[in-house]
Amino acid sequence: MLELIQRVAPSDATVLLLGESGVGKEMAAHALHDASERAQGPFIAVDCAGMTEALISSELFGHEKGAFTGAVARKIGLVEAAAGGTLFIDEVGDIPLCLQVKLLRLIESGTFRRVGGLDPMRADFRLVLATHRNLEAMVEEGSFRRDLYYRISAFPIHIPPLRERCEDLPLLVESLLSRVSRRPLRLHPEAMAKLMRYGFPGNVRELRNLIERAALLADSDTVLPEHLPENLGETRGGPAAQGDIVSLAEAELRYLRWAVCRHEGDRHALARRLGISARTLFRKLREAGHVGSRTDLRAMAARSPMPGE
Repeated sequence: MLELIQRVAPSDATVLLLGESGVGKEMAAHALHDASERAQGPFIAVDCAGMTEALISSELFGHEKGAFTGAVARKIGLVEAAAGGTLFIDEVGDIPLCLQVKLLRLIESGTFRRVGGLDPMRADFRLVLATHRNLEAMVEEGSFRRDLYYRISAFPIHIPPLRERCEDLPLLVESLLSRVSRRPLRLHPEAMAKLMRYGFPGNVRELRNLIERAALLADSDTVLPEHLPENLGETRGGPAAQGDIVSLAEAELRYLRWAVCRHEGDRHALARRLGISARTLFRKLREAGHVGSRTDLRAMAARSPMPGE
């Protein structure tokens, strides 16, 4: 994911960030902006979830005085405010069909009109979009325009859920503790092991809430297991406890990711425990998108589990 962000950031290509709610899509959008040539310009974000058609249109494009009841003055839209920088449209899958046409015209022509305005205006921004929805399925059912989907999906980046990158937990916890607490705090190894066993349906957003609560409950400089919810580790009975029934292929991929996160030793030892050859293990992990090279796999397989796990 980070390699893709670094590769596309210097260009002005439109990027579509895909992932579950709470995985950090806006953080990824900020990373794109910060690594781009527009980093000195504004980063403007708009969340389309739950917004009405009229409100989205006014927020994006602005309006002229008297354009509608209550428009007592001209308003600059977010498209205009993002000039020289990045416009981040979150939950693009929630944009109504009629407004999808305007968004497509904006992307293809680089021009827009304020609501109630007559003169076209030139836009100058880098567009990054995000959604937790399956846009391909929405295209097939007719709730998302096919031409817009093809236009915005030229460079998709998948943000994996937290349960598929449990090796990120120690760094995430360290960062979150420094943000939510005014005093130095660390996580007890058993508390970390408890987090590692959890599936995090709410992803990083849920992790932040858990860490903030635990930091408030901790009296010393250490967050203990009892500062976490009592039933935290019970919602993840293993790699299969992640929702509805899935295909055998998907279940195998989930299990492999789960096994890599918890294995102590090199890839040959892991392959022996799984009853397959090291070559087969590497191929399957490559197919799962879990590693990019033998070096990556060797480093990942050599990682020790958290104490107490």
